[in-house]
Amino acid sequence: MTWLLVVSMICYLFGSSWRLIFAVGVVSQLVYLTQRSLSLGRLPLLGPHDTLTFFALSIAVMALITSVSIPLRRMRWFTAASGITAGLFTLCALLFKPLNMPLPQILDTLWFELHVVLAFFSYALFALGGVLCAAFLIRAERAYLDIQFKTALVGWSFFSASMIAGGIWGYYAWGTYWLWTPKELWSSILWLFYALVLHMRLKGSSWDRIVAWSGIAGVAVMLFTYLGVSMLMKSSHSF
Repeated sequence: MTWLLVVSMICYLFGSSWRLIFAVGVVSQLVYLTQRSLSLGRLPLLGPHDTLTFFALSIAVMALITSVSIPLRRMRWFTAASGITAGLFTLCALLFKPLNMPLPQILDTLWFELHVVLAFFSYALFALGGVLCAAFLIRAERAYLDIQFKTALVGWSFFSASMIAGGIWGYYAWGTYWLWTPKELWSSILWLFYALVLHMRLKGSSWDRIVAWSGIAGVAVMLFTYLGVSMLMKSSHSF
């Protein structure tokens, strides 16, 4: 059913400025992941193919939810940029072969699935925050930063919950809540980075550009935490 991913990618890349077409892309990708989940008997969260697909879907879903609070003249720009982002990650997912293996026993727990799902929701919101920060720098409209603050706050909350779930999973898997692996170290860096970004808002409008550039830098930190660590470092969280 890979053609469903192709449909969603086309919708994201070429039609996401129209919310209806964007929604078709979301539904296509959701159906694809649902079918994989039913055929595997588990959530498809193993390997780069499935995680990139889930990440792209998370970006698209969060973008649709966020776009509801954005006026029409800003909404189309936002959904177009978000759709292109989701489309590019969907394209990357198509470059990898799906892993159809059952969950290893160490991962076969609700805490692992909750940990991963919440992490990708937060990653998606951080990515959308980067899009909004870029929009602020280009258009100089503070409304974009106001929305970015909300996405960062919700994303940081999701990530905090993900770390708690991950700690519980780690305790059942290895007998400890924390191992200081590269993934856990960079997760701590990402958590602290966005805590700092959120507190920067207390400095007022004179710090708006610093906040915007920090939001963009946060996307780089997020991507390294997600992809860089898995591909460049040995870790219990590697693909």
